[in-house]
Amino acid sequence: MNAANWLNSEAFTVFGQHIKWSDMIGNLVGLIALALGWRRSIWTWPAQLLSGVILLVAFASAHLSGSAGKQLVVIVVALWGWWSWNRGKQQAQDGSIAVRFATWRERGVLIGAAALGTLAVGGLFTAFPSLSWDPWPDAYIFVGTVVAMYAQARGMVEFWFAWLLVDLVGVPLNFANGFAFSGFVYVIYGALVLWGMRDWWLRTRTPALEGATA
Repeated sequence: MNAANWLNSEAFTVFGQHIKWSDMIGNLVGLIALALGWRRSIWTWPAQLLSGVILLVAFASAHLSGSAGKQLVVIVVALWGWWSWNRGKQQAQDGSIAVRFATWRERGVLIGAAALGTLAVGGLFTAFPSLSWDPWPDAYIFVGTVVAMYAQARGMVEFWFAWLLVDLVGVPLNFANGFAFSGFVYVIYGALVLWGMRDWWLRTRTPALEGATA
């Protein structure tokens, strides 16, 4: 059995739900990435990259081209975020990443990009049903994830709000469609988002310790 087949095999069954290795490992690595983002560690990006690669291999081998394509976008954004944080222009004195609130203009751009992106991706998924099992919520979650990762790469506190909005749809959607493990992970995401949001928010109140902003 090769790695791709193993990733798509069943790990265990719980409460009648069949949990695949790819679903479990990919989401657990994603949780680690979010926790590292909370700590403003640059290792959040390699973790997000690894999560994307695992899910890409799993979806591609299962011939789920739409899901695989979404992971390709996530991988590209993770690479860009890693490069952005590595530039060192947002370093705080403790070696972590300095954070800030977005300007009103940047918030408008994020909201506009999320709305237009959701309409575009949702329209694509609707036109080609094989790309998604639930077009509009899936488009919302996908675009919201990309927007959140972009805001994180820019060191914006608003990235946590974007993740929270993704969670509000992701939790019920995954449970309703039989992805129990993913739904459970999204619940944990929600808790990490709230704690991370508080930490980053407090960091913006101590600019002397944070150094230059993005």
